Amino acid sequence: QVQLVESGGGLVQSGGSLRLSCAASGIVFRDYMMGWYRQGPGKQRELVATITSGGSTNYADFVKGRFTVSRDNAKSTVYVQMNSLKPDDTAVYYCRASRGDGYWGQGTQVTVSS
Repeated sequence: QVQLVESGGGLVQSGGSLRLSCAASGIVFRDYMMGWYRQGPGKQRELVATITSGGSTNYADFVKGRFTVSRDNAKSTVYVQMNSLKPDDTAVYYCRASRGDGYWGQGTQVTVSS
C-alpha cells in the first residue's frame, strides 16, 4: 500500500519560513519523480516544484528564489523549504510521487498571515 504523508504545515507570519516534509512508503522512492503542489482557497491545484529521481529540480515562477525542493532517498522523504512566505502562499500543500503511475498525499495546510 502506497502512502505519502506530508507534515510541517502551520501558521506563519508574512516573511517567515516553513519546511514541509513528505515521507513515502510502499514505493521504490528513488525511482520516482516527486512533486509539490498546492491548492489555495477557491483555486485550482497548481504545481509548485518537482525533483526528478536524478535530483533535477523545476519550480513554478511564483516560488523561484524562495522555495527549495530536495530529497533524501535513504529516508524516502522529499522536502520543500519555503522562505519569504507571502499571504498568497496560503494553501493546502500536497506531495505527489509519479513514474507513469501517480500517488498523492493527503495534504498539509500552510497559512501565511499578513
